[in-house]
Amino acid sequence: MDPIDIETVADPELRDPVLVEGLPGVGHVGKLAAEHLLEEFESTLVRRVYADEFPPQVDVDDDGVASLTHASFHAVDLSSPTPTDVEEEQESEDDGDEADDENPEGDALADGGEVDEDDDGESEDAEEDDPGTVPTDRDLLVLTGNHQAGSNKGHYQLTEAFLDVAEGFGVEEAYALGGVPTGELIEEHNVLGAVSDGELTDSLSEAGVEFRGDEPAGGIVGVSGLLLGLGGRRGLDVACLMGETSGYLVDPKSAQTVLETLEQQLDFRVNFAALEKRAEEMEEVVSKIQQMQEGGSGGMGGDEELRYIG
Repeated sequence: MDPIDIETVADPELRDPVLVEGLPGVGHVGKLAAEHLLEEFESTLVRRVYADEFPPQVDVDDDGVASLTHASFHAVDLSSPTPTDVEEEQESEDDGDEADDENPEGDALADGGEVDEDDDGESEDAEEDDPGTVPTDRDLLVLTGNHQAGSNKGHYQLTEAFLDVAEGFGVEEAYALGGVPTGELIEEHNVLGAVSDGELTDSLSEAGVEFRGDEPAGGIVGVSGLLLGLGGRRGLDVACLMGETSGYLVDPKSAQTVLETLEQQLDFRVNFAALEKRAEEMEEVVSKIQQMQEGGSGGMGGDEELRYIG
């Protein structure tokens, strides 16, 4: 195998695509966010990227089938309905059926009668013009996987390969998703930002992203940081969205906060029910840890003994 081997799985035409990177990192924030997008929208696997910089191992699926570890690119159709959209549409149809049963006059309207506009002059079609519900006409190219490179050189080589794939699909805009550690358990998760060009800060600030001087301390490492640096050198508009997280735990709540920012930036909707459920489960874990700390039991006697839980 070559040091980097890119396998072509599919070659769909993408509509003004946006690269979204979510590889493992602090709190698995970016990875959780990227995988949630793949779960909630229709997606197509388009590329597998193999590299000798990944750990020497295979991943085993639910059926016991092994595959060499790799990173993946998926094309995501943001116009496909989320489960919430489907449920709401079905409920609306059910409610409509019940209303027809109770109001036979509705059948006459359905057979050709006219429908008056609302009192404010807006027709029923106005609801379709709600910017919060109109599907975006752009596609995502989502990059995720279970590992990052094992060396500094490998990080550079892999990121260049990732950018080659993205540009091959016509990507000109990219978002790297990740977490920034606070060192303590927090209730509110802010989103910090960094960009490849200062002109990109205005719209992100309007979406609630905070730009703090010299933060995160020590800079942004790994693929997320190099997408900013190398992508910027290629002329791409790149932003890194980092959700605050303790750094000790897998953090679905921070991942949701980051996705909410991306929603506003790209004007689409996603159902967060699955992430919210995972966040509740993690809160139970945190509660148990705090009880153990307060009780001084089980060797979890202080913050200095709290380690990352993946």
